[in-house]
Amino acid sequence: MHSLLRATVFAALMVTLSGIHSFSQTTDPIVGTWVLNVAKSKYAPGPAPKSETRTYVVAGQDIKATSKGIGSDGNSTTAEWTVNYDGKDRPQVGNPDADTLSLKRIDPSTTEFTQKKGGRVVITGTRTISKDGKTMTITTKGTNAKGQTINDVEVFDKR
Repeated sequence: MHSLLRATVFAALMVTLSGIHSFSQTTDPIVGTWVLNVAKSKYAPGPAPKSETRTYVVAGQDIKATSKGIGSDGNSTTAEWTVNYDGKDRPQVGNPDADTLSLKRIDPSTTEFTQKKGGRVVITGTRTISKDGKTMTITTKGTNAKGQTINDVEVFDKR
């Protein structure tokens, strides 16, 4: 009887631990839908987009992101990327400023990123998620596709 109890406790512990592992993979604070707060964001040289919504989902060991919005010119924008926090360049689609993106996690709420165009670093920055998980701030510096120096602070609210 004692060994049956021990086996039952061990099995329950393994189920609990595997559930914790699965839960921890999906608790990345970036996962979810984020809406650009244009009023709180700053774009230099500008102009700011009219809107943007980003959706981040877990895709195995990676994070898949989709961005849809309306640019400052009124045209629709769409971009997609799948990344990991391993610092390796991954392709981006729909971004006129860069064709690859790499991420490096600093802590659970802070990530550094590098964007390249044709293998050359063009943009660097940080992405920080607030302690309450409701605000994401992306700070970006570099050169856009038009050759302009950019210094942007984008603020997103979690939906």
